[in-house]
Amino acid sequence: MEHLSKIYLDTSVINFLYADDSPELKEITIDLFENYIGKNFYKTYISDFVLFEIGKTKDPSKKEKLLKIIEDYKIELLYNDNKDEIIQLGKIYLERGVIPKSSEIDAYHVAYCVICNINYLVSWNYKHLANINKERTIKLINIEHNYINELRIITPLELLSNE
Repeated sequence: MEHLSKIYLDTSVINFLYADDSPELKEITIDLFENYIGKNFYKTYISDFVLFEIGKTKDPSKKEKLLKIIEDYKIELLYNDNKDEIIQLGKIYLERGVIPKSSEIDAYHVAYCVICNINYLVSWNYKHLANINKERTIKLINIEHNYINELRIITPLELLSNE
């Protein structure tokens, strides 16, 4: 059986399917979903942190659309028995300042990916996640704490450019 890369979508990627104010990024996101995720090119995951963020969506219609995307594309809910380990690693990222405390859930997205051996964390969040400086610092922290996962933190555009 062919090995599929495992990708984790943070909430920004799902949100950009409806980003009418960013038509170019919306188009790239639609391409990712229709031509890659929808055709099972990747093993695609989210976590309960993504569901939590979607749950905070104020517009009930938009919230329903976001949840329907997860269902329609059969995006799997990532599960790990050791939630304490995920929280602990996320707190290290926050304490070290690699991810600001105001973006706490982003730290847990990263920790989930590291602990569950995900290949790519896909995000449109350039500021806190998808930039090379953050990725390098996270990698150094991971090595320091004996996590050797080669996690890449990239945008949907970078993911599609690699194909």
